[in-house]
Amino acid sequence: MAPRFVPNVFTKSARNPASPQRRRRTRRILASQGVFDAIVSLAGLIGRPVRNQTGQEIGRLVDVVARWSDGQTYPPVTGLVVRVGRRLAFVDAAAVERFENAQILLRTARLDLRDFDRRPGEVMLGHDVMDHQLVDIDGVQVIRAADLYLAEVLGRIRLVGVDVSTTTLLRRVGPRRLRPQPTPDRVIDWAAVQPFGDTGQQGAPEVRLRTSHEGLNSLRPGELADLLEDLRRNERQELLAALTPDEAADALEEMQPEDLAQLLREADPARAAELVAWMEPDEAADALRDLPTEHRNELLQLMPADKAAPLLELLGYREDQAGGFMTTTLVVANNGDSAAEVADRLAEARHHDVDIDAVAVVDSEGRLVADLPLLDLLFALRKKPDARIGSLVDREDLVTVGPNAPVIEVAKQLVEARRLSLVVVEDEKPIGRILADDVLDALVPTRGRFHFPRLFE
Repeated sequence: MAPRFVPNVFTKSARNPASPQRRRRTRRILASQGVFDAIVSLAGLIGRPVRNQTGQEIGRLVDVVARWSDGQTYPPVTGLVVRVGRRLAFVDAAAVERFENAQILLRTARLDLRDFDRRPGEVMLGHDVMDHQLVDIDGVQVIRAADLYLAEVLGRIRLVGVDVSTTTLLRRVGPRRLRPQPTPDRVIDWAAVQPFGDTGQQGAPEVRLRTSHEGLNSLRPGELADLLEDLRRNERQELLAALTPDEAADALEEMQPEDLAQLLREADPARAAELVAWMEPDEAADALRDLPTEHRNELLQLMPADKAAPLLELLGYREDQAGGFMTTTLVVANNGDSAAEVADRLAEARHHDVDIDAVAVVDSEGRLVADLPLLDLLFALRKKPDARIGSLVDREDLVTVGPNAPVIEVAKQLVEARRLSLVVVEDEKPIGRILADDVLDALVPTRGRFHFPRLFE
C-alpha cells in the first residue's frame, strides 16, 4: 500500500521521508486519506477514451488544462483537450462527470466541442509541467515531474500532487494495462510547488520555483551553485534573476569552471558582465580566463571602467603567478589613522569580508610598512578606539611577494611566516592580497567545493 505520509519538497529533511519534522510540515490536502485514495494519474489518462453519458467514446484525451494564475493553491481543471477525429477539441470542465484511472466520463451526451485555444493563465499539464524540471529548495536538487495527480477537492477536479519517483517513470514505459495505476512512492503535495514564471515561449506557462524566495535565501552559495549546474539554460537564468547580484555572484564563485563558463556564454552579455563585475576580482578573473578571447573582451567592455580595470590587471599575469591569483580587494590605512577610522573603512568593505584578514598599513608615499591583523585591531578598539595605527603595528612581521612570484614561492612564504595571508607589492606599494585558500586553489588543478552538514535545522 502507498505510504500515508506525503513529503513536502520544501522541507529540510528531504532525504528522510519518515522524519517527525517532515510530518509536522505536511498537513496538506494529500494528507487526507480520502483525497490520497482518489488520486488519478495524468500520465495514465493521456491517450485514454473520453466517453459521453451513454458510454460512447467521443475521442481520446490529449491533455488536461488547468488554471493557476488566480493564486489558488490547488489549480482547478478548466477543461480537456480531446482528439476527435483529426481535430483537437476543447471540453469544458463543467461537462466532466468524473475522472477514472483509465477513462474520463462526461455528464452529458450533448456537447459543444470547440477548437482548442489556450486562454491566458491556462496550463496544459501534460505539455507544460509533466517531465519538466522543478527545484527542490530544501533538498537542494533539481527534480523532474514524472507524473501529476488529479483529485476532486472542494467540488472541482484539481491538480493536487506531483510524483518524482523512478518507479513512476518505469510504470509509464511498462505494460499499457499498468500505466493508469498511480504509484505514489514519492508524492509532493502541490501546495509546496508553484510556478515561478508567468509564461514561457509562445505563451506556454512554465513551472519554476516556489514563489516565496525565503527558501533561496536559506541556501549557501555552494548549494545554489549545485542547482545552477543541474538546471537547463532557461531555468538557470530564471534562478539567477531571483537572486540579488551579491547572492548570484557568491553562487557563481562556487560553480565548477566549465559550468560557469557555459552559464556566462549562454547569458545575455550585459547580464553576464554584471554578474562577473559583482564577483570577487580574483574569482572574476578566473571566470574570464575560461572564456574565448572575443567573449571575454566583450564582457570587459560592458563593465564599468572601475570594475574592468582591476580585472585587466589580473588577466595580465599568468594563473600560476602571484598577480594571477591575488585579490585586489584591500583595506589600506595610514600610520596616522585611528583604529576607529579603520574600523569604519572595514565596515564599508564588509561585502568582501572573506578576502580581508588584515589591513595594509602605508606611509605618506603609499609604500607598505606593515600588515595589521584584524584581531590586533579589535583589541585596540576595545582598549583605545582613538589609538593611531602606527602605534599598533609590528614592522618586522611583514611578509610580501612580487606579482610575478610563482605559486610555490608564495606557499613557502606563507608556511614559513605562519600567516593566513600576505601582501603582493609592486614598487613597494600594495597591489593585492593572497590568502591561504587562494594558494590552494592555484596548487590544486581542479576547483571544487565541499558541503558540510546543516547541524541546527
